[in-house]
Amino acid sequence: MVTITLPDGSSRQFPAPVTVAEVARSIGPGLAKAALAGRVDGTLVDATTLIEHDARLAIVTDKDADGLEILRHSTAHLLAYAVKELFPDAQVTIGPVIDNGFYYDFSYKRPFTPEDLERIEARMREIAARDEAVAREVWNRDEAVKFFESIGEHYKAEIIGAIPADQPISLYREGSFVDLCRGPHVPATGKLKVFKLMKLAGAYWRGDARNEMLQRIYGTAWANQKDQDAYLHMLEEAERRDHRKLGRELDLFHMQEEAPGLVFWHPKGWTIWQQVEQYMRRVYQDSDYQEVKGPQILDRSLWERTGHWENYREHMFVTESENRVYAVKPMNCPGHVQIFRSDLRSYRELPLRYGEFGQCHRNEPSGALHGILRVRGFTQDDGHIFCTEDHILDECANFTAQLQSVYADFGFSDILYKVATRPEKRVGSDDLWDKAEFAVMESLRRSGCEFEISPGDGAFYGPKIEYTLKDALGRQWQCGTMQVDFNTAERLGAEYVAEDNARHHPVMLHRAIVGSLERFIGILIENHAGALPMWLSPLHAVVMNITESQADYARTVVQALKKQGFRVQADLRNEKINYKIREFSLQKVPYILVIGEKERQAGMVAVRARGGVDLGAISLDAFIERLSSDITAKRAQPQTTRAS
Repeated sequence: MVTITLPDGSSRQFPAPVTVAEVARSIGPGLAKAALAGRVDGTLVDATTLIEHDARLAIVTDKDADGLEILRHSTAHLLAYAVKELFPDAQVTIGPVIDNGFYYDFSYKRPFTPEDLERIEARMREIAARDEAVAREVWNRDEAVKFFESIGEHYKAEIIGAIPADQPISLYREGSFVDLCRGPHVPATGKLKVFKLMKLAGAYWRGDARNEMLQRIYGTAWANQKDQDAYLHMLEEAERRDHRKLGRELDLFHMQEEAPGLVFWHPKGWTIWQQVEQYMRRVYQDSDYQEVKGPQILDRSLWERTGHWENYREHMFVTESENRVYAVKPMNCPGHVQIFRSDLRSYRELPLRYGEFGQCHRNEPSGALHGILRVRGFTQDDGHIFCTEDHILDECANFTAQLQSVYADFGFSDILYKVATRPEKRVGSDDLWDKAEFAVMESLRRSGCEFEISPGDGAFYGPKIEYTLKDALGRQWQCGTMQVDFNTAERLGAEYVAEDNARHHPVMLHRAIVGSLERFIGILIENHAGALPMWLSPLHAVVMNITESQADYARTVVQALKKQGFRVQADLRNEKINYKIREFSLQKVPYILVIGEKERQAGMVAVRARGGVDLGAISLDAFIERLSSDITAKRAQPQTTRAS
């Protein structure tokens, strides 16, 4: 007798060992049809797995996260199956699940083409329609190596050959195709109904540039067509919002081969930068931060004392001069400690808050660089708080409230909170790490914030809170951070005189809200599809004339607006007015002011808001009031109601 306990606490008894699929069938035909796999005593297994003892069982369907991953993994095998049918000489390598889909790497004598991709996807649908059973087989390692060598799958044989000899090898067979995999998989290919091949790319075998360049085919798979359509629409929208494309079209910045991972800011882009920096400078001032500036390069000996040389060396740019080794700073904290310890501090000065728009450089791999979202040179809104243990909770809680306010001003209200705990490679005692981890978690509890734990993801010198925002497409961006560090100040000899006249090492809190300004501006560009809120927009308005007779009045309007502090330019070119309107509409300028003879004579301006909304003719004073209101309120879009 085998007793199966289900998630709702109910149980079912069977006279003999029973498969996951049979349990599902005993519950009902709907569940039997939907079952993809099972979780037996917490372990994910195939639907065909035989349960031979009393166990807890959850049936996995495509409504479960596990089920969606199984669909995607099985679709990766379906892809490999189709490639082998169409291109028998192709060798399969690996095909893992990734976010929103999967990929599979192949070795083949010629590059695959977009037309090949269409043929492969069509063959995948044919195989799925056959509804072939997917069966798990357990092989001896040496037999598996011999089998794959015999059919010309040398990469697969190499993978299996690296597995310990005493470890059983799990293979999955569907029709004529056999592949190495831990599983589990769907019970039959007919379960794979919603998928699409996305693109081709290159990838070195085992990620080593000395090895063969393989061909990677990316795909996506979903539980239903509605979810896939939504995902594909999101990708189209993301492409439309790509900050690299908009950066060129809106003349904001560019990047070039001679400076990989570094940004050339154009006047309009630098205007956005300045708005973000000046806003964050006011945040510093309102929170009693003292702005400082540290040097760009520091002697190796300092980085050795902080622990960076041992734990972060591969990410640092190094230079030499007069037989001394220096590193370009990858972060600002060691410099701030030097400023703190330049004088003997008293406990009465704590908490002491330093802020810096510090330019940092990190030697990121070239393959990881991505526009201004992932760069080698960047500027942080970096801050460090030197305090006592008694200050930590209040400082962390106050920072979280401050960060929430800042994100709201930039148009982000949905924030996720994670606590990253001690990594394996770290400095400091476990007792200090215990205190630091408790502090960051308790501060979030006091702030009323629910949070997740990311085990082992902390910095080598302390745990951290990671603040992640969601953009207009629901994508997540980790920007802000608060790190509690009991180690760095001590390692660098920073001290203060406590109330008992003894010297103590301060606790150091590392904090940033936007993080990298480059990355944050890239996020803003994509979130707003280039149509930045009024207060951030490089231009608030463009004033244009219809004929030469209105040029002088247009200049007068521009000067009046500039005197009010608005970012305005004139377009007095001898071009058709519709041409000029279209050009600046594509530049996503919030307001276009058109001046014809009627507006000139009446001393008014005809206003068009972003999106082609005609607001009619209004007085210049009324427009100034409207513009001021938009900027003060930090509106995402200009007002589109007509003036009364």
